[in-house]
Amino acid sequence: MSFWLIKSEPFKYSWDQFVADKKTYWDGVRNYAARNNLKAMKKGDLAFFYHSNEGVEIVGIAEVAKEFYQDPTTTEDAWVVVDFKPVRKLKNPVPLARVKADPRLANMALIKLSRLSVQPVTAEEWDIILELAGE
Repeated sequence: MSFWLIKSEPFKYSWDQFVADKKTYWDGVRNYAARNNLKAMKKGDLAFFYHSNEGVEIVGIAEVAKEFYQDPTTTEDAWVVVDFKPVRKLKNPVPLARVKADPRLANMALIKLSRLSVQPVTAEEWDIILELAGE
């Protein structure tokens, strides 16, 4: 199993909306590195759901429900989507400031590649974030 982090601006698509929808496809990715991360995802992989720009915190865990396929919002073959379903809200959201303050997470993509909307997370980083969330 691999671990990931997916970002969404809460005013566009929030964790609460995701839970209400029960499942969604992750569309609108127009960055090749992020697209390649979507293509690498396998059914059953887990992803942190991160509120960007507003809130700026990891709020929940999502699961890959369906592997990549053509993004239905564009006719360009280069872009794909992945289906996600919510797993659970974190006990305590983990703010970006807390991630940055933890030296164990200094090399996390969230810090090093802060603009990337779909990122890999190592197993060690995954466990540390869960620890910070009180899980």
